[in-house]
Amino acid sequence: MKQSANATAKRSRTVVVLAIAVALILLGSILAQTFNTSFYNVKVSRISFETDSGTLSGLLYLPKNVDASTPHPAIVTTHGYLNSAEMQDETAIEMSRRGYVVLALDMYDHGHSHGNAENTGGFFNFWPTSLWDAAQYMYQQDYVAKDAQGNGQIAVSGHSMGGFSSAMALYLDETNYATTGYRIIRAGLSMGADYSWTAYLGLDEATAVATFGGRTIGKVCGQYDEFFFAADEPPTKSGTVYRKNYVATTAGKTLLEQDDPQANTWYTCADGGQRIIYQPNEIHPWNHFSTASTKDAIEFYATAFSDQSGLVKDIASTSQIWYWKEIFELVALVGFLLMLAPLALMLMKLPFLKNAKQAVASPTPAAATLSGKLGTVCLFVVGMMLPAIIFPAVYDANTAAEPMRWLRYGCDIALVLSAVGIILAARSTEGDRKTWLSGSVCILLASFAMRHLVSKSVFSTNATWQCPTVNSIVTWALICAFIAVVTMVCVYLFGGRKQQGITLEHYGLAAKPVSVAAAFCVALLVTVIGYLCVFAVDAIFKTDFRIWTFAFKTFETSAIPAAVKYMPFFFIYYLVSGSAAVSNTSSEKLQGGWGYLLAALTNMGGILIWLVLQYGTLFRTGVAFYPDQALSGILLFALVPSLAIASCLTKYLYKKTGSVYVAAFLNTILMTMMTVANTAVYFQA
Repeated sequence: MKQSANATAKRSRTVVVLAIAVALILLGSILAQTFNTSFYNVKVSRISFETDSGTLSGLLYLPKNVDASTPHPAIVTTHGYLNSAEMQDETAIEMSRRGYVVLALDMYDHGHSHGNAENTGGFFNFWPTSLWDAAQYMYQQDYVAKDAQGNGQIAVSGHSMGGFSSAMALYLDETNYATTGYRIIRAGLSMGADYSWTAYLGLDEATAVATFGGRTIGKVCGQYDEFFFAADEPPTKSGTVYRKNYVATTAGKTLLEQDDPQANTWYTCADGGQRIIYQPNEIHPWNHFSTASTKDAIEFYATAFSDQSGLVKDIASTSQIWYWKEIFELVALVGFLLMLAPLALMLMKLPFLKNAKQAVASPTPAAATLSGKLGTVCLFVVGMMLPAIIFPAVYDANTAAEPMRWLRYGCDIALVLSAVGIILAARSTEGDRKTWLSGSVCILLASFAMRHLVSKSVFSTNATWQCPTVNSIVTWALICAFIAVVTMVCVYLFGGRKQQGITLEHYGLAAKPVSVAAAFCVALLVTVIGYLCVFAVDAIFKTDFRIWTFAFKTFETSAIPAAVKYMPFFFIYYLVSGSAAVSNTSSEKLQGGWGYLLAALTNMGGILIWLVLQYGTLFRTGVAFYPDQALSGILLFALVPSLAIASCLTKYLYKKTGSVYVAAFLNTILMTMMTVANTAVYFQA
């Protein structure tokens, strides 16, 4: 009777949590839409159009009073390398709120856009014409204003790689002007981008200045930008992560045509155009999540379109509402994440899927001696920090780096010792020979695989491995997994875990084939239902689930086969890291909140410390702790919440199912799809 009452109470709690999750999704999405549409005064729709280079897509923000009879100025804005159109929310919301037509663009091979066969597969393929192609499309729309001479009232803007694309759009427009006699683009504002990459295409500062054609030009140059705006005499020769003062550089002076220019000051230049450089105290990814940069953008467009006061609203630049959309999308994100576990538990009530559950192993005893406690702490700290230490070298594919060299030495030692262990175990007649034999084999295989990964680039960008960023992350994940395998086996064999009666059940790994199959089906169904929710919210509200760079968003079907190729490798990582998190928190004292915190720290704690060290040093001294680590550091911002959520989800589902397989499959499918949907995917045509 008591057991039945407990089961009923648990079912009720599951239903209540699921109901709360759904309520948060609906509430967050409705309110996010409210601010995204400026209280329903702007129509937001997803559009796509064909170009000579492929298919471009984006979110069109069309104020209610804008049509063919009352065309308005337009802004085409786009994102950086790792992002998509949604990262331009602040510009899209604030400028459409003020009466501008705004197209937040997915560049080719990002989001819902893709290039054709001749325009995909490399960094220089997709961004040079993305904004120019989109500007031409917008120029053809009857709701976009033109002057009496046929010049378009369009501004182009982009962050990071989008800034390169906006620079190229201005250049191509001026080239087109020589033939047509009219200019499509009136103004250009770039954020977090100089001319270092467009220079490879013949467009440096001097060339850009010569082809501005009297347009209004602005740049937002974060003083702590990790990539761009290099000083004439950099404080470090080893990298670009240091405090910048672009306006004082030769490049800044060339752009503004001044000997001693000042930031945040307008200058009228030789071609008659106005130019300005803004320098907020921001890092590179903060430009598109900043009230300061948004204020600069609002003021820039007010100047660029000062003669359009009859069409656009004069709203103070400090009056901003875009961040409320982000807040409520976070609310929806919390609901989305909260939905996953109860949904899995409810699915496991079904006939076949209930096989995913098994008996939960009893808690393990905590270390009793001082030496045992110190050993546990030291092992935890080393295991937490090592993934962070090796990440920069792995991301750079720098096999000559010190961490990679030491890993090779470690692999060589492990290979020799495991081979000896296999020989000794094979010749032994003792009862535990199978344990020693299987443990030695595990170390041998893990060390061999890790040796291969740290010696050469296995995942190189091509038609098979389509995501450059994911290639680096999956390599790092596999190395971390193999390190964890070697560590856990050694601790089991030599650290007393075997004598304590610890079994595979305590690692969450003991399961029959039918249990593993059921776990996979549960995870797949949860992911499908979850993403159906993502697509439904996008279709109804034109919002998604995100906070800053961490986002669950819609994707094209071409992203699915790209993601599936990576899933087996990420499964290895989530299975091993999940098992490590479970085993590290298996004692009686760690079954509550402290256990979840420790599980999260097991996988992301070192990365969090790396970020604090990197950026704390940058803001304190003006030079980052690792001045040569730019993009790798930025990637870690989204990796921290991903790993923390995955770890907590693993621990919770382990307590409910007795295994890590449901969580391992769920984290694999969900996080891989999320990662692929938020970055460049080549060869989609």
